[in-house]
Amino acid sequence: MQPPDEMRLPRARNLGAWGRLTLWVSLNRPFAWLVGITAGLVLFLAWLPSYVRMFFWRRLQAQPVLASMTLGFSLLALSLLWSTGQRMDAWAFLFVNLRGRHPPWLDSMMGGFTQIGNGIVIAVLAVILFLGGDHLLAYGLSLGALTLWLVVELVKALVHRGRPFIRMTQARIVGRRAIGRSFPSGHTSQAFFMATLMAGYFHVGLWAVCLLYAIALLVGITRMYVGAHYPRDVLAGAILGSAWGLLGGIIYGYVL
Repeated sequence: MQPPDEMRLPRARNLGAWGRLTLWVSLNRPFAWLVGITAGLVLFLAWLPSYVRMFFWRRLQAQPVLASMTLGFSLLALSLLWSTGQRMDAWAFLFVNLRGRHPPWLDSMMGGFTQIGNGIVIAVLAVILFLGGDHLLAYGLSLGALTLWLVVELVKALVHRGRPFIRMTQARIVGRRAIGRSFPSGHTSQAFFMATLMAGYFHVGLWAVCLLYAIALLVGITRMYVGAHYPRDVLAGAILGSAWGLLGGIIYGYVL
């Protein structure tokens, strides 16, 4: 019997250019997604008027923390190749997921808090803001959450990291069994995106900022508690969501 690769080659020779491209995309889907989105981003930036590009570039230069977040996120993704890091990740996950007592009321509370990063909750919040007359923030929250979700799903497809309960059968699962890949945490990224965007939009005081980020941090902890994510998934989600919120603030500054 011929190996799969040898069977594909004669068929590929009989295909036209479009057929070969389709076959290549099907065999290299994550990489194809990355190439496609990068090309789309380049075309979008080329389409923007030069003065808009200059505005964004100056604002990005004024936000060095964004570059630090990008570097930190990239290093976290690369650290997944480190076997010792995986063992540390597993230990920290099991510490949060299994250690101590887990009465039903605590499971219910943590399962409820974790939904703060759910897309349905964000949609409801956007509707409330819109009906309250804050249309710009409602639009920004909706668009930011949607684009962030797309980025998270792309990274998950590229990294392809399995959920912790797949490798560790002793892990507790609270509520629904999470589907899809693990890195980064989508719920955590959305929670930190909302915290960053709203803190910058409303120019709230220190205590309010601390409260917003404390809620976002709690969402990240619950993702480990319910058995859905490793600590590095949560940390990557926090960095990505915060960076997305800062980008949203830059766009908001241009609109105003």
